[in-house]
Amino acid sequence: MRRSAASRAARAAFAVAAATHLTALAAGATVLALATKPLLMPLLAVHVLTRGGPRLLAVALLFGCGGDVLLQCGGDALFRAGMGSFAAGHVCYLVLFARHGSPGGARTHRLAAGYAAAWLGTVTLLWPDLDADLRLPVAGYSLLLTAMALGATRARLWTAAGGALFLLSDTLIATGLAGWPQAPVPQFWVMLTYLAAQCLLAYGVRRCDGESGGTGLQPPGPSSDRRPAGRTSRSRQFLTAARASTMPKP
Repeated sequence: MRRSAASRAARAAFAVAAATHLTALAAGATVLALATKPLLMPLLAVHVLTRGGPRLLAVALLFGCGGDVLLQCGGDALFRAGMGSFAAGHVCYLVLFARHGSPGGARTHRLAAGYAAAWLGTVTLLWPDLDADLRLPVAGYSLLLTAMALGATRARLWTAAGGALFLLSDTLIATGLAGWPQAPVPQFWVMLTYLAAQCLLAYGVRRCDGESGGTGLQPPGPSSDRRPAGRTSRSRQFLTAARASTMPKP
């Protein structure tokens, strides 16, 4: 009961902080936006842990918090440090997807080709407009981000959507660095897609971890069944009874 209450409290606190932060961005309340941003990922991490989610997922979210704080401080050096913090979070997600994902097939190969083309096209278009000292860091980080988004497609629909939104959010940041035209209140759209991405990733990974009893799903083989054990047992009992009823009586 205490764990459930703590989880609900953390979820409510995150929802309030996220709504406040987005409202502050939309209203131009800079001080309030700066004050609420560092609270977002820690609150989501607390919610994950109080729901029994994997610790590595909480670590990924906390690396996101580090990136949030460093990016809002300004300056090229801190911006690169922020990218490094986010990159560490992406590595955590890749490890989680390796534990919970299904093996790659023809669909994964097609998605990989699509994500690779998107990465190459985006970097090619942005390259001339980026500062020279940011070109290689942005290209390297975006490659890791694209790999994370692709890995997310191997776990669940929730994680796939989260990976795609994370890619969109950081692409919006990159277009701002390149000086491209922006939508009104660009930081609002960056944070809206980012928060949605982290929520979807956290929810999808936690669901996968819950189904595996917290031990991590191994990539299923051709004959594996990802249904809960109870449902599988009931199905077998039903089939056994059905077969028995059709056997000829002596």
